[in-house]
Amino acid sequence: MSLLAHGNSTSAVEVTNISSHGVWLLAQNKELFMSYEDFPWFKDQAIKSIINVEEQSPGHFFWPDIDVDLTEEIIEHPEHFPLEAKNT
Repeated sequence: MSLLAHGNSTSAVEVTNISSHGVWLLAQNKELFMSYEDFPWFKDQAIKSIINVEEQSPGHFFWPDIDVDLTEEIIEHPEHFPLEAKNT
């Protein structure tokens, strides 16, 4: 018995790439890039922690393994949101 209709996506957000420069997300057919310079929390994390992302509401993303909570606005315009914590 399947609870989902065939062809429907079960994930609204997914990490599509992790590189030496940062992380790419795909959410609601929009690609978002998070550089390690602007988002240092991701730099030294295990891949399994980075790909474990939830879209808690449209444009609001949470990484439970590393306790990072970001919005689409913060990702698109990090210059408007100075870092409150630094990765040590």
